[in-house]
Amino acid sequence: MRPFDDRVEAGRRLAARLDHLRGQDVVVLGLPRGGVPVAAEVARSLGAPLDVVVVRKLGVPEQPELAMGAIGEDGFRVLDPEGPAMTRVPPERRAEVERRERAVLDARVDALRAHRPRLPLVGRTAVIVDDGIATGSTVRVACLVTRHLGAARVVVAVPVAPRDVTAGLLGCDELVTVATPSPFLAVGYHYADFSATSDAEVLRLLGG
Repeated sequence: MRPFDDRVEAGRRLAARLDHLRGQDVVVLGLPRGGVPVAAEVARSLGAPLDVVVVRKLGVPEQPELAMGAIGEDGFRVLDPEGPAMTRVPPERRAEVERRERAVLDARVDALRAHRPRLPLVGRTAVIVDDGIATGSTVRVACLVTRHLGAARVVVAVPVAPRDVTAGLLGCDELVTVATPSPFLAVGYHYADFSATSDAEVLRLLGG
């Protein structure tokens, strides 16, 4: 039995854990693409505006599902210099991966921001939402971007994460989860339906 039916159901269950934020000056930030359907349910429940923070995983060339870091908007980057993925990838290959993923990230930012400016975060509580955490690298870079944009408080909220992930590890002020299964395996393993979210669906949820 998987803990979650799909991202929408996961978002509704996650929103129930965030009721303490109701009435505060909150902006909900989904991580495209898969985090946005989850974030939309959180934003709807809290009556808060919905936006995105764009990040890209830097995957090992031969094993792209294995992260060696992540990049984000405004040139931010987080690497795991001591992780096993980094130790066996030559610097020139890492640079190649980053150039390729930066191009994808920039194109996605252009598409998502074309008709919808970024919501201001200065002095507000930013709730970063994804469909789950594996290594945490993408969420860490999202936290860096969000603080750079002036958020007074950063909350990370995900339906599922490993038990050893902490707010300190991610660089946020608060971490909210629904499930921390052991063994964790991959994020998608904990969903009955983990089908891909399209860019068109992201734009629809953002009202674009």
